[in-house]
Amino acid sequence: MRLLIGAFLALLIAAATGLGTTWLALTRGTTFGAITIGAWTAWPKTGTADIDPYARAAIARSGELPIGSGDGIAFHARRDDAGYALDGRCETLLRGVTPAARFWTLTLYDPEGRPVANSASRYGFTSQEITRFSDGSFQIVVAPRARPGNWLPSGGADRYVLVLRLYDTPVGAATRIGREAPMPSITRGACP
Repeated sequence: MRLLIGAFLALLIAAATGLGTTWLALTRGTTFGAITIGAWTAWPKTGTADIDPYARAAIARSGELPIGSGDGIAFHARRDDAGYALDGRCETLLRGVTPAARFWTLTLYDPEGRPVANSASRYGFTSQEITRFSDGSFQIVVAPRARPGNWLPSGGADRYVLVLRLYDTPVGAATRIGREAPMPSITRGACP
């Protein structure tokens, strides 16, 4: 009887540990093969047959449709360059250039993957509509109140995620271009 209770207890502990670590991996975004450039992180294998099991489970859980490896790559930023979480009540400044791509989009999402609601009904920018400086660089201000220039309303959300999708780009799993690619810097501005 003792052996049976001990075996049942060991099985229960092993199942709880396994399910708990899997839940943490899925909710914390832990996947393998990430490319990190500054505050931006991408998982180039998520759109391929070589996707790892944790990334596959995270995609199944979120219902997100990843970009295929031949189409492009998506970079996510949950923190600024100093490591602070992106806060919709604060002003956040994106500056610089993107890696070479035929087309790109920058979109603002809440942590659950939904577009952040705002009164301006503006959820992102594309490479074709953004205003640039003479050297080709750009500046985007993410803030709860309107700003001149490229303004992306944050709706005052507590937390948000920036997603930069690059289409038809050499950055990805099939090439050696990665960590040295230029990405926009993310800096925190004024906070209430």
